[in-house]
Amino acid sequence: MKISKKDALIWFQFFSELPEEEEIQPRQQELIYAVLSQIEDAVDARNEALAREIPGLKSLDGRSTYIGNDNAFPRGCRSCLLGSGLTAIRKTNKCNLNCKFCYDYGVIDLIPPIGEGMWEIGGTKFRERDIDLLLSTHNKPTGISYVYLEPFMEIEVYYGIIRKFHEAGVHQHMYTNGTLATEETLRALGEAGLDELRFNLGASGCSDKVITAIATARKYIPQVGIETPMTREFWDAFHQKKSAILAAKPDFMNCAELHLNENNLGNYFGENMYMHRLGYLSPIFSQELTLRLMKEAAEENWDMVIHNCCNHTKFARDLNLRAKEGGWFGSSSYHGEFERIPFEAFLPVLEDESFHFLEEEELPEGYRPGDMVF
Repeated sequence: MKISKKDALIWFQFFSELPEEEEIQPRQQELIYAVLSQIEDAVDARNEALAREIPGLKSLDGRSTYIGNDNAFPRGCRSCLLGSGLTAIRKTNKCNLNCKFCYDYGVIDLIPPIGEGMWEIGGTKFRERDIDLLLSTHNKPTGISYVYLEPFMEIEVYYGIIRKFHEAGVHQHMYTNGTLATEETLRALGEAGLDELRFNLGASGCSDKVITAIATARKYIPQVGIETPMTREFWDAFHQKKSAILAAKPDFMNCAELHLNENNLGNYFGENMYMHRLGYLSPIFSQELTLRLMKEAAEENWDMVIHNCCNHTKFARDLNLRAKEGGWFGSSSYHGEFERIPFEAFLPVLEDESFHFLEEEELPEGYRPGDMVF
């Protein structure tokens, strides 16, 4: 049903006031999904219009979009979207920053440790000396990534395991906010065999120290780039330091669409939100900022790849991963971050007079405001 924006607002105001323990009935679910679909369709249309304005926009087998030199497209992303998926290696449960966009905002001190001398791979705990066993029993992944949370809090413990996977010919990339990186540790990562380092430049507000670290890392590590959730704060900071960032010559910038969970939603409450395929919940502005940045980069011929790592890219990533794992047709691990849809988060976009649904129709009998819905 193509519910009108007026009716959508009435119903979501009603749903937002329901007690959490009250069960949502099938007809109510129909209304909810109709509203989310209307919002998503409108957002997709706006983004498609922005994408058409980007000169030289390219597609990665229909799974993501980017601009720039194909050879500079991050190999870690190719592994994620085309290879055997994103194999995450977890070690460090601490961070030296407290970013409002972080999925662990407000609960970082509660993140459990992996274990002394342990590494978590695929949900299993390993010691470094177990990696040979792992590689001999499982298919070698096309790539692995070091995540969770800030590896430079204890970067020295990473060199050995990086060396192990390097000797096995596995592509490795790592995420960092960059504030603790030094020339010595960046050199050591390169010598150990790290293939790709990604700086979350937004975490530091595009600090001069991190921009310098990007330039330094390029001396020792084959691919160096930026991967940052696209927020208004990052947009402003980036443009204030734009010349210095481009002069550091990152190979790529992955513009991650900001998606929210129960930890960080409150930091963006009041923004216009949408839900992609009933999964990730995001502020509408995030993807729009990415597309505006890509257009700017294309028109000014920046010498780096700009990758649109949006919610749909994450959707494609999980389809690819499950297919490579032998999952049934259509299976995916892509899912929402909330046990129950946060209806109140959608009230701002439904109240926004400048946001329009593409098509509206009158609700059928039994679904109209004032009808009893079971």
